[in-house]
Amino acid sequence: MPVINRLLLSCLLFALPAVALAGSFAGTSAGASSAGSSNSSGSSSGDDKVLQAARDDAAAFVASDGQLRSARLEAALRQLRDRDTAARQVDDLALARRILAL
Repeated sequence: MPVINRLLLSCLLFALPAVALAGSFAGTSAGASSAGSSNSSGSSSGDDKVLQAARDDAAAFVASDGQLRSARLEAALRQLRDRDTAARQVDDLALARRILAL
């Protein structure tokens, strides 16, 4: 093989893995940034965190037939009522069951 062909082949062999690695990195970093922006762009993401944090407390509330209350559960009930006007007409036990169903 002539020297130029060997040199060209060597350059291609070294360049292809670098291009593949760069393309792979671009795909993962672009995916991560779009996932991060979609999570932060939703207005209900904070509400969902409040509801998820209250799940154990909602289970205790339902199991105790409404006797065990907590600040997290109260915050979640308030969130549901603020977000949904129909939830304002529903009692706390029904809303706690709704939290458990999420």
